[in-house]
Amino acid sequence: MKNRSDRILLGIVAVLVLFGFFMLASALLGPTAKKTGTFYNVLFRQILIGIVVGGTALFVTNRIPYQFWRKISLPLFLATFFLTVLVFAPHIGFSHGGARRWISIGPLFFQPSELLKFGFLVYLSSWLASRKEEVSSFKFGFFPFLIIIAFVAGLLVMEPNISTLLVIAFTAVSLFYIAGGRFKQIAVMILIGAALLFMVVQVKPYLKERVINFLNRDYDPQGSGYQINQSLIALGSGGIFGKGFGMSIQKFDYLPEATGDSIFAVIGEEFGFLGTAVLICLFLLLLYRGLFISSRTTDNFGRLLGSGIVILIVTQSFMNMAAMVGFFPLAGLPLLFISQGGSALALTLAEAGVLLNISKYKK
Repeated sequence: MKNRSDRILLGIVAVLVLFGFFMLASALLGPTAKKTGTFYNVLFRQILIGIVVGGTALFVTNRIPYQFWRKISLPLFLATFFLTVLVFAPHIGFSHGGARRWISIGPLFFQPSELLKFGFLVYLSSWLASRKEEVSSFKFGFFPFLIIIAFVAGLLVMEPNISTLLVIAFTAVSLFYIAGGRFKQIAVMILIGAALLFMVVQVKPYLKERVINFLNRDYDPQGSGYQINQSLIALGSGGIFGKGFGMSIQKFDYLPEATGDSIFAVIGEEFGFLGTAVLICLFLLLLYRGLFISSRTTDNFGRLLGSGIVILIVTQSFMNMAAMVGFFPLAGLPLLFISQGGSALALTLAEAGVLLNISKYKK
């Protein structure tokens, strides 16, 4: 039976987007204070690509029956995978900070791994739905699942883009469990993943630096540990109620990436503990509503796809917030709906539109 889109979910998304716009405007005052015109250029780009294009994408994906994504799941996954491979192509992909994660095609400049997350999620949901009760078997479920994960993991390690890999891996394992996987199998996956991650950290110096700083905050306070220390200063100076909207000091020449992955620290400084707690509750409410909607869909594919979308969004957001308070190594992930990045916001809204369409089909 087809119903109307879930208004509560739509309301949560709208609040997050609106709050994100005002917080980005506040955070931009710091890095653009000495650059004439930059403030309005960046804000206009966020409105045009993130909100206008993203809002249009949400409207379109909300109107596309979610079963359509199952029909194109394999070509969609292969297309996004190939697009991500282009980061290694001369004159198309380019590196920054020792990582090749971006491609430039004409006026377009983006991280194709963001598209890969959605393409992989659609394919994995379709594949798991087709396995049915075979998910828990070694031959038809567990082993092929590991092969699929390894296929994506190898590409992301080559970039390297370990933060995106962690988000994808956590979402994938969660879907495997929802589809019928066993605790014993999940425990084996975690052990394998931890061992492989340990090996990658040993051969990637920048990852090793982040782990050392996570374990020892005083290791390099003016170098690799500078961002997390400035973030903690911002959060601590905000106290319970914060300094007030627009009143952050840390965003002015102190806090690196104030409009990017450090924007949570700006929120904490301006709105205090209460403000960050409200934001966390909004993401938890988004998770609850998304899982509730997914549990009431008419088929297994919709249940898995809806669950995967909301888990993907909330996992990345919580990894960002956890890194900013020192509970997780710095990952370089944006805070979805909030951080600067029009393409990331547009894609997130498109995914929200798919979830809204799923909410139309209830048992």
